[in-house]
Amino acid sequence: MKDNFSTQAQQYAQFRPRYPESFYHFLSQHVKDAQTAWDCATGNGQVAVELAKIFAHVDATDISSKQLANAPQLPNITYKIEPGEKTAFADQSFDLITVAQAIHWFKFDEFFAEVKRVLKPDGLFVAVGYGLMKITPSIDALVDHLYEAILGTYWDEERRHIESGYATIPFPFEEIEAPPMEILASWTFDQLIGYLETWSSLQHYIKANGQNPIELVFEELKKAWGNQEIVQVHFPLIIKAGRI
Repeated sequence: MKDNFSTQAQQYAQFRPRYPESFYHFLSQHVKDAQTAWDCATGNGQVAVELAKIFAHVDATDISSKQLANAPQLPNITYKIEPGEKTAFADQSFDLITVAQAIHWFKFDEFFAEVKRVLKPDGLFVAVGYGLMKITPSIDALVDHLYEAILGTYWDEERRHIESGYATIPFPFEEIEAPPMEILASWTFDQLIGYLETWSSLQHYIKANGQNPIELVFEELKKAWGNQEIVQVHFPLIIKAGRI
């Protein structure tokens, strides 16, 4: 698994969008027992914290110590630095395994073998992610320009899995259909910029060129934002859920 987010770990914790209550309700509906959960590639612990409200205990792993340093500490969450493809967990440990906005970075065969090893026979596996947000047509056009024209060659090859809605990722489970969901957020202009600066491609661009590419679209984005202090931001959710 690649570590593309240690550099901007603090921004990641501050500006990445939060999954909606409907997502956690979906998990609660389909999990058979709520004793143990593993949030793989937990990052700053965003999903782990919500799972801790549902499950007796949550194990949360990531390969980035800087990401974990930004994760909230709760008595029923154990954080560990471990890759998703190889863990120290015992066989058939978990009622639920989640991977949020990260499965596209994994070595699929190795990761799914590990999931099948540590998931209980009636356990639930869920991969969730989100695509490009939608705000207004004028803002969206500028974000698309940044995404494709400016940063297109700086995205890792794995990004195509997000763009396909995870259709290009193998899924060796009995699939459970999830209803359409979205993340709905209320952002200031500064939050938009903060979020864009968490993009891995943007960090690759800065490393290669010594310039923040947001500078190339900042004034146009500011103009398109206009005088509104807060705008509604929509992220379409991608959900792949299933059992062994």
